[in-house]
Amino acid sequence: MSTVLPGAPLPVLADLVPARAFRGARARDAALVVGAAGFVGLAAQLSVPVPGSPVPVTGQTFAVLLAGTALGAWRGLAAMALYLAAGAAGTPWFAEGSSGTGMPTFGYLIGFLAAAALAGALARRGADRSPLRTAAVMVLGNAVIYAAGLAYLAHDLGIGLSRAYEIGMRDYLFGDALKIALAMGLLPAAWKLADRR
Repeated sequence: MSTVLPGAPLPVLADLVPARAFRGARARDAALVVGAAGFVGLAAQLSVPVPGSPVPVTGQTFAVLLAGTALGAWRGLAAMALYLAAGAAGTPWFAEGSSGTGMPTFGYLIGFLAAAALAGALARRGADRSPLRTAAVMVLGNAVIYAAGLAYLAHDLGIGLSRAYEIGMRDYLFGDALKIALAMGLLPAAWKLADRR
């Protein structure tokens, strides 16, 4: 691994992918962005409906934050922008194979943009290299997704934020904790493996 100057941004996992394998850094970055968007689309299909709520339990938030952390801020943002734009245009890769913008859960998707960028920016500061710092990244990223998601859910359904919290967040926190625990193991382990090579 190359030497990093003090105060310089740290590499993210995607920076370890050799550009020569893709005939240049731009082609590599484009492939990573498309791959991450596809990864989130696949994770969205791991979907379980929740009775009384329009918000299913999915693998999306985990995939979004993992992708943002691994790619860095701008590639993570680009991947989520591609995911959002393609889904809004009709690609059936939102939760449960849906697409378009006319759904009460669209705010969560908008939150993916900021959450991926935030996770990537924090990863540039080394926040994905230890379990506790990784947990902090995941908690902050989830908070951003929920802020956008609940605000949009409340507006779309014409309900208050407390009701939006009941149907769009409260019952999902245990699952989020499991996803955070998984990320706490995966990301630092990936760095240990990369450092050995």
